[in-house]
Amino acid sequence: MASLYTFDEILSIVNTEIKKIEYSSAPKSLFEPISYILSLGGKRVRPALALMSYNLYKEDVERVIPIALGIEIFHNFTLLHDDLMDRADIRRGNPTVHIKWNDNTAVLSGDAMLIEAYKEIAKIDSQYLKPVLDLFSTTATEICCGQQYDMEFEQRMDVTIAEYLEMIRLKTAVLLACSLKEGAIVAGASAEDAENLYNYGIHVGLGFQLMDDLLDVYGDSSNFGKKIGGDILCNKKTFLFINALLSEEVKDDLISWVNKENYDVAEKIKAVTAIYNKLNLKQKSEDLINDYYKQAVTCLDKVSIDASRKKELYKLAESLMTRIS
Repeated sequence: MASLYTFDEILSIVNTEIKKIEYSSAPKSLFEPISYILSLGGKRVRPALALMSYNLYKEDVERVIPIALGIEIFHNFTLLHDDLMDRADIRRGNPTVHIKWNDNTAVLSGDAMLIEAYKEIAKIDSQYLKPVLDLFSTTATEICCGQQYDMEFEQRMDVTIAEYLEMIRLKTAVLLACSLKEGAIVAGASAEDAENLYNYGIHVGLGFQLMDDLLDVYGDSSNFGKKIGGDILCNKKTFLFINALLSEEVKDDLISWVNKENYDVAEKIKAVTAIYNKLNLKQKSEDLINDYYKQAVTCLDKVSIDASRKKELYKLAESLMTRIS
């Protein structure tokens, strides 16, 4: 049986490979922002998942490096454009690309990143190229759909919990799931195993995004890498916000803050957080995250590999969904 890497060992491999990426073509102004955003680090969970799912079956994880790099480049491309659309000024504790350069550079460099992601994916063994590219392309479109829903929700006050969960499934969960399934495909896993790993990724992704929304309100900015309260200031329709809006007790107060054009930033964040606290929405969100964790574990249990080989994926699911006290 192939040797099993720990998550930290996989992460080290991923980071080493990412550092090897060089964009030296002209014009420098197009490629420099790509190198910049990749240099900011991040969790690197998505590329790691591709290697981890492959490693369940085989040891030579370098075979899936093209998928890992393509997915990480693509993920950072989405962040670059998301930051521009959200008018965010901080990413991983550093200025976002549109702030450090300008809006047009963020658009064009992001476009170039999408192309570079496909060029990496295309390096995979030819026998796996079609299913890998098909899944990657489907996933890329789904993520665009998720982002579009997210933007549309900003203009609506009738977003349902079901709509929100579908939005984060598309915007966040499908890329984690894609990473896992593509690693399994190249490893020659059964269709059943590949699908169970995909579904594990979906549930981890849903819980992960719910936790990210919690951290935006209750996290520590020095660890979170973004300013706390960004979702509140943008009136994002998060799980917390939608639940608060459904409460007749606080609905009018919340809407009044949404409609205010002139306000003190700190005051708005404090007031909306107080509304969430009054309804105990932090606990409600954590309960749902725990449900997704349990569903992820159930999917992983079904993968026809000895449980000891899946221990790193069990641990990863727990760590991604328990990042707040």
